[in-house]
Amino acid sequence: MTTDQRVKGGIGESTIRPDGVAKLQGDFAFLNDLYAEGMLHGATLRSPYAKARIVRLDIAPALAMPGVHAVLTHDDVPGDKTFGLVDADQPVLAHEITNYWGEPAAIVAADDPETARRAVAAIDVEFEELEPLIDSEEAVAAGEVFREMDLRSGDQELRGEVVVEGYYETAMQDQAPLGTEAGLAIPDGEGGVDLYAPTQWVHADHEQMLPCLGLEPDQLRVHPGGLGGAFGSREDISLQIHACLLALRTGRPVKFHYDRGESFVGHVHRHPSRMWYRHEADAEGNLVRVEAKLILDGGAYASTTGPVLANATYFAVGPYKVPSVAIHGFGTRTNNPPCGAMRGFGAVQSCFGSEAQMDKLAAALEMDPMDLRRRNMLVQGDHMPTSGQRFDRPLPTDKVIEELLAMPLPPALDSDDPRHLPGGTGLTTERSSVKRGVGYALGLKNLMFSEGFDDSTEVRMILNPAGAEIHAASVECGQGMINAMQQVGRTVLGLSHVAWVFDDTSLIGSAGSTSASRQTPMTGGAVYAACVGLRDKVLEQWDGDDLFDDGVHKDGEVVATLDQVCADGPVEFLATYRHPPTSPPDENFHGDVHVDFGIAGHRAVVDVDEELGLVRVISVDTVQDVGKVLNPTSVVGQMEGGTMQGVGLAIMEEIVLRDGKMLNANFTDYLLPTFLDAPTVDMVLLEEEGGFGPFGAKGIAESPTISSTPAVVAAIRNATGKPLTRVPVRPEDIVGL
Repeated sequence: MTTDQRVKGGIGESTIRPDGVAKLQGDFAFLNDLYAEGMLHGATLRSPYAKARIVRLDIAPALAMPGVHAVLTHDDVPGDKTFGLVDADQPVLAHEITNYWGEPAAIVAADDPETARRAVAAIDVEFEELEPLIDSEEAVAAGEVFREMDLRSGDQELRGEVVVEGYYETAMQDQAPLGTEAGLAIPDGEGGVDLYAPTQWVHADHEQMLPCLGLEPDQLRVHPGGLGGAFGSREDISLQIHACLLALRTGRPVKFHYDRGESFVGHVHRHPSRMWYRHEADAEGNLVRVEAKLILDGGAYASTTGPVLANATYFAVGPYKVPSVAIHGFGTRTNNPPCGAMRGFGAVQSCFGSEAQMDKLAAALEMDPMDLRRRNMLVQGDHMPTSGQRFDRPLPTDKVIEELLAMPLPPALDSDDPRHLPGGTGLTTERSSVKRGVGYALGLKNLMFSEGFDDSTEVRMILNPAGAEIHAASVECGQGMINAMQQVGRTVLGLSHVAWVFDDTSLIGSAGSTSASRQTPMTGGAVYAACVGLRDKVLEQWDGDDLFDDGVHKDGEVVATLDQVCADGPVEFLATYRHPPTSPPDENFHGDVHVDFGIAGHRAVVDVDEELGLVRVISVDTVQDVGKVLNPTSVVGQMEGGTMQGVGLAIMEEIVLRDGKMLNANFTDYLLPTFLDAPTVDMVLLEEEGGFGPFGAKGIAESPTISSTPAVVAAIRNATGKPLTRVPVRPEDIVGL
């Protein structure tokens, strides 16, 4: 890791985040902290069934209540009745039929939150429960499919001598951001509205909302608000349209704030999956053929099920060479809660299945699992076994394996302290009952959007006497993006003061979504380009050769101060950055469908009490290609956090459904790893040249989640000898026969 010495606070330093102190001191304005004079409070009537007919919906009792200013239903939506991030198939408010448990049917605006809740309860509504479709295999049989992919590559007649088959499942996981959904809509008194939204992509929200609200583009201005996490849960519309409808109807600001239970039904989740795999190899351990059938349950509405399925399918064989591939993927429509973006975006599910298969194949071949992986690994210059795309950029799979194997193992358990045992302070485990296991996994995923999507980010740089400003609509979810972008700006411009300014949808073009590992290379690329353009513009104007805090330099002398440069007003430069193009897949799903790739590996060490089925994850160490480290502390934080989400899916996190209804929509019953569950996470950061992000940096936030889950489960298998084909692993999976 190298630090750029051009200016203090440049790339390579662990600079202090501009939002860090405010968040630590409780002064940061999250969306729920927003307030407007005279604002009303919104609440939502939701369906109590996975599928139901609305027999009666009488809002008169609620409207008659003191303090209630509006109650709206489907009939009150002035424009299009449906919206959607990819397909506009989701009703703003349900009409006649509700298709999942918790689907909104009416909204209320009242003087205070309690009155709003009581008004929802006063609505005279009758639902007739209908038989829901909740099984994803039945959905495939019934043709209820958002997307189907039948991907075949290579000679379909090839067969191997050694064959292993397996069936695997992953549960529905919640992003579980600490901040629940909140938002504030403020009417402008002229028929328009300003929205402060829980969003990861303000321009996509704007685009979806306009047709529903019946407004002109300049009448709706979407502003990013302070988010307490996202991980994909804010990529879809939740309360945005509802808040604006009520604000426009009442002429007053309207604020929504979901409690934890409503948050669980107010955003999308990770797709649960069912996967059937068949791996074939020759006697030396060379992969010959992989077959798989993948079913991802998309729930009631499309959201991003199509691209999530694409990722699961394209990366269904992992980072390995396979001359013959047949992957059949389905993204299904059911009456379960909608699923969409979550960290890892499809690659998490298929990585769990494919890595379990690699371990199973190694056992059948009587090979070391990592020797099998090394024998078959993809590297730069190879072609994807699914789409046929060539890896033109660095893919250091060999270095990931080498560094992972070289990392020291944690010491053996030598303490009777219950805090170090699987049972914790419950005093349920004795040291003599503990078995230790070690497991490995590798994960490969695309970076940024794929399949021909025309992705771009717009950034405006403004120079004034105090320094420079970055103007963009990129959303900070808590990951430290603003900090990194300021570091890029300082390094390129040579100025120590670079401020970040969020611009709404009326002032600047789209920055795209804060998802898909794209903001570092995309907004970073735009910041880099805008800074170069601004610097060159100033240097050309003043015939200088460099720029620093004290002004324009030529041959080491100051020829113009920043006051002189900006004497006629601020100097601006607008840049739009696009990554190298991708292509839509052909009829066989082949083509250059991805921009770039991230490769990572994990090694997990676990202690298991087989008698009680208890697990303690001791360490989850990782090696990852990050391209270029812009901020070391931020990179470490992202890798630790992503790894913990993978650990959660491996051993505890699961939304439990019964007949399509959530049984654990709270943090009492939806279990998350705490500090007491957190393993040590040591890491090696590989900086491989060749990335197209600023200074070669890659987006790094998703890769830690992909291979951590299968590594933990591999370690539990190693300790117990049990097949463990489903995550999260439950105690009965370990104790049972």
